[in-house]
Amino acid sequence: MPWAAVPIGCATVGKALYKADKPRKTCILTRQERAMTDLDRRSIALAALLAPLTAATAAGAAPPVKPADGHDMSMAPADWTRHDQIAMLVYPKMTALDLIGPQYMFASLMGAKVHLVGKTLEPVTSDTGVTITPTATFADCPKDLTVLFAPGGTQGTLDALQDHETRAFMADRGSRATYVTSVCTGALILGAAGLLEGYKATSHWVVRDTLSAFGAIPTDERVVRDRNRITGAGVTAGLDFGLTMVAELRGRNYAENVQLLCEYDPHPPFNAGSIHTAPPEVKAMMGQMLTPFQAKVRAAAQSS
Repeated sequence: MPWAAVPIGCATVGKALYKADKPRKTCILTRQERAMTDLDRRSIALAALLAPLTAATAAGAAPPVKPADGHDMSMAPADWTRHDQIAMLVYPKMTALDLIGPQYMFASLMGAKVHLVGKTLEPVTSDTGVTITPTATFADCPKDLTVLFAPGGTQGTLDALQDHETRAFMADRGSRATYVTSVCTGALILGAAGLLEGYKATSHWVVRDTLSAFGAIPTDERVVRDRNRITGAGVTAGLDFGLTMVAELRGRNYAENVQLLCEYDPHPPFNAGSIHTAPPEVKAMMGQMLTPFQAKVRAAAQSS
């Protein structure tokens, strides 16, 4: 479970509580709760990520930190806390899991500030009905970022990659970001912003080959890194992508602590999660269902 999420009948992300205004309605994070989230999550994260360190490491440790829950953080290495600025694009009809999987991982980074960036601060509703409230707009998002990230979707992604303001924002921040990243069809948004030309990249299998229309080199892997471009394949690959980014930003030991904390040890009940392993009849059905979307993606790529 997330850092301090307590199951009380409403959805949770980290310490944040998404409270429903009415029973069975979509949950929305209040501004006051967002203000408390960073402090609470950092305190719990400091404790949860504590791991045995060598004497050499301990010699360079940060001063003892004693969060409200009483944990002694005297053994935490100083370089575990860094002031990263991470911007995660949010837009209507995106796929929520494309965002939330990586967001969990980014939120585990001690000292980091994670911005959920939308065109406005108005709540946006995902393609599965989950509503998420942006914490920053295109205008007030930090100019210089450690990580720029784009989640994917279907129609929502097509709308986003054809939106001038969205493309301009991504192109501007991506031109300076230390890492330019995406999961699933979010790579199409990077491509439309001119951020993948000449780079290897991956995406959801249904649109991966279309990345070539943006000058990218489609690569059939779960997570692909080419210089400072790091992209993840479809939806659930966001967890692998997220751990990859945690290791990139804090090191393997830190990432392994996060992996254990969230108990990421997948054993799917079926072996149909890849185009290479799914039964022929499953591939045929999904291919037919997604053909119209593929056609829309190709058309959007040609016109962008």
